[in-house]
Amino acid sequence: MFSDISHERQQSLLRQRNVLALTSTSLGLALIIATSFAATRDREVVLLPTLPKKLTVTSAGVEADYLELVTRDTALVLLNRSPEGLDYWMNQILKLADPGSYGRLKADLVRIVEEQSGSDVSQAFVLQSMTVDPKGLTSEVSGTLKTFVGEQVVASDDRRFRFNWTYRGLRLALSGFAPLPPTDKSKEAN
Repeated sequence: MFSDISHERQQSLLRQRNVLALTSTSLGLALIIATSFAATRDREVVLLPTLPKKLTVTSAGVEADYLELVTRDTALVLLNRSPEGLDYWMNQILKLADPGSYGRLKADLVRIVEEQSGSDVSQAFVLQSMTVDPKGLTSEVSGTLKTFVGEQVVASDDRRFRFNWTYRGLRLALSGFAPLPPTDKSKEAN
């Protein structure tokens, strides 16, 4: 009699264990499926309506139009500067910096600030053309860089600059910039 009761109790516990194991397995599979859907789903953020056309940024990558607009604004901030606004200028550029490149960019900007502080030297960049590579996350701008001492223009040169970018999550960040050598066309003109 005790063996029958014991056998029934063991069978009941075995059924409960099997139901619990089956429930745990199905919940684990559901969690894995939900996580994979969440990880592979493209996220979208609608940008401000002040842009000339509707743009979205997705986790799938950067659109050429968006990279062009960000490059345009960054180039104009970076290449137009005067001694009166150097601190603001540097802080605005550093807000765009990729965390991995922040230190190097800040060192470059601090060197420019130290060179230009206390002087009458300003510069203005007139953007003439731009190329963007959304796959390589690079962009190039060409234009005329004018250097002023006080109100007098002391230099006006055709220049090109390259911007390097990183894209993590939904954030496009500046990882570097550098002047490029003049093209053959600008050499012939001089």
